[in-house]
Amino acid sequence: MGNCCAYLGPQKNTYVRISLPAVCFVWQIAMIVLFGVFIRYDEESDTHWVEHKRTHNITSDIENDFYFRYPSFQDVHVMIFVGFGFLMTFLKRYSFGGVGFNFLIAAFGLQWALVMQGWFHHLDHDTGKIYIGIESLINADFCCAGSLIAYGALLGKVSPVQLMVVTLFGVTLFAVEEYIILTLLHCRDSGGSMVIHAFGGYYGLAISWVLYRPNLHQSKQLIGSVYHSDVFAMIGTLFLWMFWPSFNSAITDHGDGQHRTAINTYLALASSVLTTVALSSLSQKKGKLDMVHIQNATLAGGVAMGTCAEFMVTPYGSLIIGFCCGIISTFGYLFITPCLEKYLKLQDTCGIHNLHAMPGMLGGFVGAIVAAAASESVYGKEGLINTFDFVGDYATRGVGTQGGYQAAGTCVAIAFGLVGGAIVGFILKMPIWGDPADDNCYDDEVYWEVPEDEETIPPVLEYNNHMIHKHQDIAESNFSVEQS
Repeated sequence: MGNCCAYLGPQKNTYVRISLPAVCFVWQIAMIVLFGVFIRYDEESDTHWVEHKRTHNITSDIENDFYFRYPSFQDVHVMIFVGFGFLMTFLKRYSFGGVGFNFLIAAFGLQWALVMQGWFHHLDHDTGKIYIGIESLINADFCCAGSLIAYGALLGKVSPVQLMVVTLFGVTLFAVEEYIILTLLHCRDSGGSMVIHAFGGYYGLAISWVLYRPNLHQSKQLIGSVYHSDVFAMIGTLFLWMFWPSFNSAITDHGDGQHRTAINTYLALASSVLTTVALSSLSQKKGKLDMVHIQNATLAGGVAMGTCAEFMVTPYGSLIIGFCCGIISTFGYLFITPCLEKYLKLQDTCGIHNLHAMPGMLGGFVGAIVAAAASESVYGKEGLINTFDFVGDYATRGVGTQGGYQAAGTCVAIAFGLVGGAIVGFILKMPIWGDPADDNCYDDEVYWEVPEDEETIPPVLEYNNHMIHKHQDIAESNFSVEQS
């Protein structure tokens, strides 16, 4: 085995000039081939839309689903690239890696997601083609979110090649568990508490557990933040917080379902903020706020509302969910994260267990309880059918049964995350990926060309130097005038 490892190359060699371009070029060419073979425009984005309108008695282009979904797609897209990206810039020397590798993961992941999700959801068995439209793009972004969440646990400790592997398997596992939960179990999870957050959280945690670094304390001087890095991370928090109602409601049914989802998410997020601020202040002797809590726990309400936001949880119920998640997430950062590292040897850089895994699991089980408690007196007969999609093979399913399946779906998401993450972790443990050494983590200089810090001149000296040069210019100008 030792000879095998020697053959594979020296451990912790961060030289990726060959491996990273090879992976990017080969996988991008593979995407081109797969798209050429399988991917086609759907009926609403194809030039045959004119004929489609005629045969379906559609009178206006405005009825194209693009005009309903694109505003939500824009919001979700901003969350994926700006929100998640800047949220990971809190480390003092890893801002390039936080936002840059987030960009790489999402750009590759959305392409692979269109293929993987297309095979499960949009494959036409007669033609063998996958037909995509605006809703496919939204779902592809959702699929990427699972891998981006996992990246939070690995931030600063893995190479870009490893992140591409994490994304390849993460998107694949996501597509399978999503198909099982949403199609086979017929669960409702419009905002992805189960399929996105619980899966992504436990997927990243399992990988991080396998890749445990006993000597990571050698990089402890870089694990913290500085003033400006926390400000940048807060930009990510605010983008995520503002657009989370769109994230949860993007693919819900038009009309009351989408409207109700946005309201419930909006209220839960607001409740999380006040709760987080209160607990963060209480946890400090002098009542000062911890920016880690404000950047993360304030978003927990949006995570937990992903499953049940479409249900009749009521506005005050949304506030209760946000309140509870603010407490759980903040306590997680205060007590659970240190315990996980001390006793389970689990190093979670961004604390995704507190922001995604726990609130996602809670959201899944809350959705199960709310579904089981649904009644025709509250929803109305047609409302109950529309909300839980009790049509076709599921027309006779009762709300109690639906609640049971919702709980089962949460367990499936967690199981896929833990088992899949452990397997991927052992793959990434091979010494061929160019990951940094224990004393070289959380540092952009390992994989990025970092500009040197400019020498700063004290303001007073800078002003004096400026005035000296200005007086010289005036004197030279006067001399030139007199000579002429």
